[in-house]
Amino acid sequence: MKHTTTPQGRRGRGPARRIGRTLALVLPVVLVLSGTLAVTRVNWSGGANSVLAASSEDVSTRASSRAPQDVLRDKLLLELQEKNPGVALTHLQEAVNGRPSLAKHCASIARALGRAAVRVYGPSRAQAYARPVCDTSFASGVAGGRG
Repeated sequence: MKHTTTPQGRRGRGPARRIGRTLALVLPVVLVLSGTLAVTRVNWSGGANSVLAASSEDVSTRASSRAPQDVLRDKLLLELQEKNPGVALTHLQEAVNGRPSLAKHCASIARALGRAAVRVYGPSRAQAYARPVCDTSFASGVAGGRG
């Protein structure tokens, strides 16, 4: 019984093998590029309809014009109004622990929180939130906000 086969030297050199090799080289490149493009389009900040634009002039100008302590203070003052001074003080302590460079601004931010707490909650209720964050600066802000 005789079988007809292709010669040993010619096996596996057909068009399917060439297509397979081409796909093996091109497909990973295409997947990496499409994945990279997809990641840059994801809204990582959680805001509505924002697209990552690392080279946006507006964003870089705004970010460089505000000091980190000012951004933190404004965020905490808003949090004080929306939640309570206790939450704002906790986040102040966490921010200072996470970024030691903010420690020199901690007392002034805590005093500002104390003054704002008096305006929002009144002196007695604001004093109830006092705790030893940045020494006693919050309490001193509450005392200063009474007058």
